[in-house]
Amino acid sequence: MKFEEIKKKIDGYKSEDKLLFTTSSFQTHSIPLLHILSRIDTDIPVYFLNTGYHFPETIDFRDQVTNLLGLNLVDLKPEVPKNLQKGDDGQLLFTSDPDHCCYLNKIQPLEKVLMHHDIWINGVRADQSSVRKAMGIEQPAPYGCTRFHPILDWSPKDIYQYRKEFDLPAHPLEAKGYLSVGCEPCTRKLDPEMMEREARWYGLNKTECGLHTDLASNK
Repeated sequence: MKFEEIKKKIDGYKSEDKLLFTTSSFQTHSIPLLHILSRIDTDIPVYFLNTGYHFPETIDFRDQVTNLLGLNLVDLKPEVPKNLQKGDDGQLLFTSDPDHCCYLNKIQPLEKVLMHHDIWINGVRADQSSVRKAMGIEQPAPYGCTRFHPILDWSPKDIYQYRKEFDLPAHPLEAKGYLSVGCEPCTRKLDPEMMEREARWYGLNKTECGLHTDLASNK
């Protein structure tokens, strides 16, 4: 979708008194959508799922982009403290049960946000994974919320060209080989032969944190 189409869609939601929000991981590829939303309505809440495991560079970049674009940032933290996020072996869950770790730190906190909003503006792209390729521009989410994926058909080239046109910054870890940046324990540098998201949960049978599986209903 182009800017004019996205704006028309968001204006339509607002005319129906829908409550909108977006989420962002504040990676390089997140910045075009955030910039687009800042051009449309800076009051739209931008939820950052602050798991407590992010790279320091991500937190710094989040603050830089928030100030640059004048975003309405909401820092969303887990309900369960880290000292209770441990397995039977006493180790933190990301070492033994990463799915449950993602649930406690990402899915559970966001569920309450979904309960109180109508439209979740989401920056997934079809080229990122088979799960995301199967998604539509609009898709049901739990609690009566609707997911809206305005850049679903964008490519890495589209992201690059938009950033270049508006002189938007890149995540500082990108220059060090991190093209998909999540929680520090579950993220590694990208090898040349790897796809973008293969650097996440490397070596595990896991490609999604659950935000785009558990919190997405069938079309």
